[in-house]
Formats: sequence, C-alpha cells, structure tokens
Amino acid sequence: MPRDIIILECTEAKAEGKPTSRYTSTRNKKSLNTPGRLEKVKYNPFLRRRTLHRELR
Repeated sequence: MPRDIIILECTEAKAEGKPTSRYTSTRNKKSLNTPGRLEKVKYNPFLRRRTLHRELR
C-alpha cells in the first residue's frame, strides 16, 4: 500500500495552554516532494482560528 495514515497535531495550542486539536490524513510514502514531516494549516476549534498542524511520528 503506497499511502500511509498520519496524525496532524496543532503546534500553537500547547503554548497558549489550550487542548490540542488532531486530524488524520494520508500521505504518499514514496513521494520525493515531502521527505520530512508534513505541515498543513487546519482549523483549531479550541483557539477558534486556523493554525499550523505538524505530523506526529
């Protein structure tokens, strides 16, 4: 199976003392475009704004 299931966690919530939001997504294992951790801007309902979410390993 060439796609891998990953978890994206908010990077700004811990600094503000709020609960972190998590999303699940998929990524291509063999893609040369994303060799490191995947980062996406997603909505955090606890902070009520869009924040940067980074892949957990």
